This record gives sequence, C-alpha cells and structure tokens, in this order.
Amino acid sequence: MDEALIATARARLYAGVISDVLDSLGDLDHALAPGIRPLDESLTLFGRARTGLYASVYHVEPGTNPYELEIKLIDSLAPDDVPVLACPPGNRVAPWGELLSTAALARHAAGAVTDGLVRDVRLIREMGFPVFAGGIGPLDSKGRGEVRAIDIPIECAGVGVRPGDWIFGDVDGVVVLPADLAEQAVTLALEKVEQENIVRDELAAGQSLAAVFARHQIL
Repeated sequence: MDEALIATARARLYAGVISDVLDSLGDLDHALAPGIRPLDESLTLFGRARTGLYASVYHVEPGTNPYELEIKLIDSLAPDDVPVLACPPGNRVAPWGELLSTAALARHAAGAVTDGLVRDVRLIREMGFPVFAGGIGPLDSKGRGEVRAIDIPIECAGVGVRPGDWIFGDVDGVVVLPADLAEQAVTLALEKVEQENIVRDELAAGQSLAAVFARHQIL
C-alpha cells in the first residue's frame, strides 16, 4: 500500500466504515473485542501488523533474558508497523509501556495493539503514540508473561491476525484488514465516505430518512 493511500486512510477513514466494507467483501470476523480501547480517543491507528505471542510464566530462570523476543520485535519495527501482542487470559500481563512506546515511535511505527494491559499511560498520552489495550495496570510482564514467538499467526481479542495484515483503530474500536483485502477495502471505504457525506448533507437539509435511504441504500 503506497504512502499516499496510507495517509489518506488515517486522515479520512473510521473503524465503522471499514467494518462495513469488510462485511461487504465477505469478511465478517474482523473487529477486536469491544474491551480493546484507545489510551487517547482522539488518535487514529493504521498500519501493518507485526505479531507477538505471549505465554504465562511464573518465574524467571536465572541468567536468562525474559525480554529477548520482545526486544527483537521492537528493534525490527519498520515505518507504519503495528506490534500486535496477544496475551493469555486474565490481567497478569502488561506487555506495553512508555519505553516500548518511545522505541516504537523512534522507528516510526504506527501504534501498538494488545489484549493485555498497558502501563505508563500518562507518559504515552503525552507523546501522542496510538496504543489500544485490554486494560490499564501497573504490573510488569517479567515473571508473568514472556513472548514465545513473533511474526506468526495469532488471535488477539478474539480475531485472527497474521503478519502483514493491516490494523485500523479509532475511538470506535480496532478492525483487522486481511492483507489480501486491505488495499481494496481502503479504496472502497474512501468511496463510501464520500457517499455518506452526501447522505449526511441530505438528512441535515431535512429530507426524510426513508427517501434518502431509498436513493442511496446507505444507513
């Protein structure tokens, strides 16, 4: 996907219209669970998925680096990448915080998504980095969860995510655009936004919802 289309999508699209388009393309299972919320509701996230799979642990072996694969993933981020981190059920793992946000932002990543917890929220909000998470908590992942694999298919908040899929998030939630549908879906979504603008203007002018729907088939 070229940079112009990526920038246009970030500026003009929203999760609902992308969800509608994915429905029309036959992809119905694309919205992460509604508990995945943005730290800053004013920010939009759009980028390519880089995946990480966490497993529960209950101790750290002496002499080992529990952050090894996590560091490898963050250090290898490219512009427009989005780390998507799948965590085990429960509220034991906070895989994301201010230092990872700082490192990801320096690599021009587009944001981060996890169904685990996030911490250092005030500092992340101050840097304007889009982060979507399943909750907020102070617990470090060390001794509670470790990344066991990166860049593999995962399930995050109930939805399958593959490396190279595209992730869009805003105040309405997070949707996953499969890599083979992403460019088509974005193009169709931009067209739908133009149509919705016409519908909105007609409704604001006082035309009946029934008449406008009959004319445009958009609701």
